Amino acid sequence: MTSYKTGLFSEFIACIYLMLHGFRIVKRRYTTGKHTGRAEIDIIAKRGKLIVFVEVKHRKTIDAAWGAISSAQERRLRLAAETFLIQKKWMGDARFDVIIIHGFHIEWVKNAF
Repeated sequence: MTSYKTGLFSEFIACIYLMLHGFRIVKRRYTTGKHTGRAEIDIIAKRGKLIVFVEVKHRKTIDAAWGAISSAQERRLRLAAETFLIQKKWMGDARFDVIIIHGFHIEWVKNAF
């Protein structure tokens, strides 16, 4: 399987995992537009008055997954999330989570950055 297909499959697994925990998937692969300098948010999910922006990483180890998230990517993700919140006029809570899939394990880190 290519890394692209592995990424899509991992995002699908993460969506199911979130739904099993009571979240509704609002958007997958959200971008603010080409050449905006903003990152793609893998999953945006909602439960009640909480919106969660989720970065999904599929790596062999947890450390490798964390190493794949740079400070520049965090900044771009925050900008994209701010744009989404402004567009939707969101008045509830929001946070960033990371879901790491390694082997047959899922690690869900809430308030990751």
